[in-house]
Amino acid sequence: MRLKDRNAFITGAAQGIGKSIAAGMAREGANVAIADVNPESAEATAKEIQEIGVKSTAIKLDVSSQEDVTKAFSTFTGEFGPLDILVNNAGITRDALLMRMKEEDWDAVININLKGTFLCCKEAIKIMAKQRQGKIISISSVVAFMGNPGQSNYSSSKAGIIGLTKTIAREYAGRGIRANAVAPGFIQTAMTDVLPDAVKDDMKKAIPLASFGTPEDVANAVIFLSSAESDYITGQTIHVNGGMYM
Repeated sequence: MRLKDRNAFITGAAQGIGKSIAAGMAREGANVAIADVNPESAEATAKEIQEIGVKSTAIKLDVSSQEDVTKAFSTFTGEFGPLDILVNNAGITRDALLMRMKEEDWDAVININLKGTFLCCKEAIKIMAKQRQGKIISISSVVAFMGNPGQSNYSSSKAGIIGLTKTIAREYAGRGIRANAVAPGFIQTAMTDVLPDAVKDDMKKAIPLASFGTPEDVANAVIFLSSAESDYITGQTIHVNGGMYM
């Protein structure tokens, strides 16, 4: 129970990696807010989390909206009290080669992935700075370090998260706030499940461990960074990619 009685706010937590993070944290004793743009899925996930035996609430949130973010954190503190952990997981893709990428697709990915992380960090720090403690963990990606054809917007947004994380770590260490990132590689999700076996085999050839990671692999890294075990770690990135990037 490394996170017993800690309160966590997790964005994009209704499904996929975010849901695994929320469930993993709950099993370690944390109370979790399931913040997601899809309220129905968020409610369903919150009910599942409650069965673990902790407090969980669904909060509708568009992370790219300052108004939404301010309201969501106000709702959180009203229901949970202190904010111990923020996990910035919400993200989207709009893939296309650079010369074919539409401006609106560039803006959409930057607004959700990078601006959304900025807005949530800003609101969280207002609370954490007064408490003089808090953990911020943001989900980046291996493509932030390697690049990826067709993902100039996504790669840029995830690289921006690394710079933002390092800056927050330097600015707010004196307030007891730790900021770190997790950079997943190829993770087994509904998106990869539908790929042809030949495509998946080719992708695995780029991974020294020759397999995709699981959402739980990412969750384990986030839980570590959320716990007291990582209190002397800030401004860092944990790579969860099977050796794809070293």
